[in-house]
Amino acid sequence: MGGALGVGIGFGLQNIFNNLVSGITILLEQTLKVGDFVDLQSGVMGRVSEINMRYTRITTNDQVDIIVPNSEFINGRVINWTLGDLNRRMHIPFGVAYGTDKELVKQCALDAAQSLRYTVEDSQKKTEVWLINFGDSSLDFELVVWVGPEGVRAPAKVHAQYLWAIETELGKAGIEIPFPQRDLHVKSGALNVNLINKHKA
Repeated sequence: MGGALGVGIGFGLQNIFNNLVSGITILLEQTLKVGDFVDLQSGVMGRVSEINMRYTRITTNDQVDIIVPNSEFINGRVINWTLGDLNRRMHIPFGVAYGTDKELVKQCALDAAQSLRYTVEDSQKKTEVWLINFGDSSLDFELVVWVGPEGVRAPAKVHAQYLWAIETELGKAGIEIPFPQRDLHVKSGALNVNLINKHKA
């Protein structure tokens, strides 16, 4: 039993040592700093609010604090959205009915992007509208737009606001947003057989 306890303590100390070394690595390399917005392989996403020797505290957009062992930042995949360029390009998908004027759709989406304060545009960062697919019941587009630091730190909220603005502009232009439709075909012969069986019962 003493041997098993020793093994358990050994593994615990190994994890502590691993996190300490990872914390030192993070502080020395400066690939992570307080205020950065990160997306971890484990699914944790939020703002770095504290970096300690053994752990890093991540605060989500719902104001939930998550304690993450520092080894996760070294051994796992980490997306640091604010490490270099503070801007991020977002893809906002939407669909319109077949037969709609594509140029009008493009203009509506561009107007929607310009109506929001998150949009960043310069000689290197252009807002674009792409036709990406011929869907079952719609022409599928994407608004491709660059957003600033405020938008980077609240991706779900910003995505929803762009969709809201797009729907508003499409509505002003009288452009229909279709819903999925399915055709139901009933064979009259099979229906008659079922009715006959029912009467016999």
